[in-house]
Amino acid sequence: MAKFKLPARPGKVQLGLKAAANPEQLADRLQYRPQVFEFYTAAADFQPAAFKTLKAAVRFVQENSTAKIIIHHPMKYAGYHLDPLLDPELQPQAAEFLHASTDQLLDLAQELDVKILVHGGYGGETLIKQMPSLAAARATVLQRLTQLMHQANGHVMFENGVTPSFMYGDPQLDELIIQQQLPLVCDLSHLFIGLHGDMALTMLALKRLAPLIQHYHLVDSLGQRHDSLPLGQGLIDWQRVLPVLNPRATMIYEVPDERDATCGNMLRSYHYLRSLEVRQLEGGAVND
Repeated sequence: MAKFKLPARPGKVQLGLKAAANPEQLADRLQYRPQVFEFYTAAADFQPAAFKTLKAAVRFVQENSTAKIIIHHPMKYAGYHLDPLLDPELQPQAAEFLHASTDQLLDLAQELDVKILVHGGYGGETLIKQMPSLAAARATVLQRLTQLMHQANGHVMFENGVTPSFMYGDPQLDELIIQQQLPLVCDLSHLFIGLHGDMALTMLALKRLAPLIQHYHLVDSLGQRHDSLPLGQGLIDWQRVLPVLNPRATMIYEVPDERDATCGNMLRSYHYLRSLEVRQLEGGAVND
């Protein structure tokens, strides 16, 4: 795909790309000079040599592309999703890795002045069932995330899932999140799927939580499962979404290609959203 210049027009839409600390992926993404860059990590990245490689890659992106960098905490370890509900007695290996890897990333984030992304709800119903009730599960998640927020000194953000322990769109849970003033990441597909494809409820949650949202994962969906569609190929109404996004937040397009080495779907998604923004800027914002 040919290089392109970022438009000079005003607006909130940014080119945000995602990759692992892999030379082929980095070379592919950085040729487009992204305004926002998110690193994907896996458990293997936390071995000593691999972690040095990750740190060097973060420095490289800072020096050659952008200071707006997010490092995505690993998704799984020892067969478990890395969720705040992991119990040190029931899932000892995964719980230990969750805490140790988070501490590693926080040290890196504070040294290099970047942010880390941690999932607030990732484990499905299994981890919730080990709690006395859903209310107890939510209280545990919020307590642990609040502790991490204070520990992180402005370097952490929490992403929504599709399970009710940390799923945006439930007014009661949203209010608890607002009370704690948690720094949020909003994955639009997770929000839409968790609300069973209800666009009206999706809009209410986006507006309600917008002041706390620091980062967006922009990805389309049919609203039933994790389908990770390019923008414009699902049922999310991006024309309605765009005006309510927090203009101070960063964003990436979390839309994979068939090969991790390329980012064509991310670029196409950026151009899709940017074209909507240009039309709205020229013709007036859409009111929901």
